[in-house]
Amino acid sequence: MKASNFHISTLKEAPADAEIASHQLMVRAGMIKKLGAGVYSYMPMGLRVIRKVEAIVREEMNRSGAIEMTMPVVQPAELWQETGRFEKMGPELLRIKDRHGRDFVVQPTSEEVVTDVVRQDVKSYKQLPKNFYQIQTKFRDERRPRFGLMRGREFTMKDAYSFDRDQTAAKASYQTMAQAYRRIFDRFGLRYRAVAADSGAIGGDLSEEFQVIAETGEDAIVYCPGSDYAANMEKAEALAPQNARGPAASKLEKTPTPGQSTCAAVAAFLSIPLQSSVKSLVLATEPTGPKGETGTPLVWLLLLRGDHDMNEVKVGKVPGLDAGFRFATTDEIDAHFGCEPGYLGPLNLKKPVRLVVDREVAAMADWVCGANDAGFHMTGVNWGRDLPEPDFVADLRNVLAGDASPDGGGPLAIERGIEIGHVFYLGTKYSRAMNATFLDIDGKPKFFEMGCYGIGITRLPAAAIEQNHDARGIIWPDALAPFTVVLCPIGPDRFPAIKAAAEALYAELLGLGIDVILDDRNERPGAMFADWELIGVPHRVTIGERGLQTGQLEYQHRRDAAATPIDARSAAAFLQGRLQR
Repeated sequence: MKASNFHISTLKEAPADAEIASHQLMVRAGMIKKLGAGVYSYMPMGLRVIRKVEAIVREEMNRSGAIEMTMPVVQPAELWQETGRFEKMGPELLRIKDRHGRDFVVQPTSEEVVTDVVRQDVKSYKQLPKNFYQIQTKFRDERRPRFGLMRGREFTMKDAYSFDRDQTAAKASYQTMAQAYRRIFDRFGLRYRAVAADSGAIGGDLSEEFQVIAETGEDAIVYCPGSDYAANMEKAEALAPQNARGPAASKLEKTPTPGQSTCAAVAAFLSIPLQSSVKSLVLATEPTGPKGETGTPLVWLLLLRGDHDMNEVKVGKVPGLDAGFRFATTDEIDAHFGCEPGYLGPLNLKKPVRLVVDREVAAMADWVCGANDAGFHMTGVNWGRDLPEPDFVADLRNVLAGDASPDGGGPLAIERGIEIGHVFYLGTKYSRAMNATFLDIDGKPKFFEMGCYGIGITRLPAAAIEQNHDARGIIWPDALAPFTVVLCPIGPDRFPAIKAAAEALYAELLGLGIDVILDDRNERPGAMFADWELIGVPHRVTIGERGLQTGQLEYQHRRDAAATPIDARSAAAFLQGRLQR
């Protein structure tokens, strides 16, 4: 490709709404253009990156035995109504009507459609296993689309769905996909972690996220440097303290704490460690009767250490809270505690509540909590003496760096990550809802065991940029770069020898199958170099008059601080060697 025949549209400044590096740099490098909130046109430079992502994903999916197909972007609502997701999915699901008033959705994912395909075509266990995948446009009506391609509304995703006759076979299909994903992300040349993820309402442990390590990542990744343990924050277990609870050493007192309504403020006011305080979180559930009628809300009190944060996924696994919960209303809090939030605690309640205690709090002695009286806290609180021993103790919190790893490998560390892939065992959730069955070896119908596997095709380049950039622009790994090599002749319009040398090297590299672009725009060197550093092409060769006179060219990797002289006669072989590393 020659630059004069391509479309290069770099900008010196990023738009005001671009908050993170990938958004700023993709716009400035002319890779994307905003059309509407969370909706972008992929410009030629950006599309080349996306096509390279797709090619690697397609190669490895085919290698794994998956079969490519394409499912419609617009799907009839009837399928989504079969699984209940037409109503349950909420406003992220874009619902539309055709001219006849029939309901359709713009797909955010395709479990329903692929299950419908398989229930029509696969009738016998002899046709299994099957794994269908597509690389297709998706749409999720994000309330607040932001960060460019990182959290857009329209995006491209590779989604795959496996169908097996039993759990053993389904788990084998899952492992096949998990290994394929590792090969894919290894080929991209990115630093990533495969982390255990929560499986939601389906249960089980077969769920992994693939996270690109980046300081700007939205997700917290928990890992143990001394072992292979890795999990996302939702999944990471906070172990119970190993030391036995100490004896009560302080008497119970109602202590004035005027105006101190947070654990941190109370700890500072009383000159005690924040770890000695306990926070009270009040939740409510809406019980339903046998006919679906709603009963009187139940109020729950969760106790966590003052420096800990509630993990909503873990709380959602507590029996009684697993059907859904919300934070209690002001009226509900007043009815049970007789006090405003900020001074709540488990003592002196007006009405009983369901108490759930975090593991750490169950092991505490002489702790501080709200007195259910504005401006007061209880100090010297102890289990067994001031409160009955807790009936229900659970892991309710997010882990902290330095906590013990669940596998015994040492202390935990935390880093930020961007989710770019997810593998998930579904079981019979969709096949059962859609009555998708096959005849098993015994001649009886049986529901398909399913798995689903996704990669964010258009999100991945943005994640790669968050991990690989500097003040000058993007630094692409070779596998993702829009062009792998750029040739920069200096003054080809004034020096025919430079133009001839650049054309000859360009033709030689093309002959070797190297993805090269020749910048024949006759730009000034500073402007030309600035463009390619912004765009992030990893390998640059400069052809200048002085070097050419001595038979030398200048090579510079995008990460190098300075150029390196190379022999003009062996430049192609040199580049070929660099690309094979």
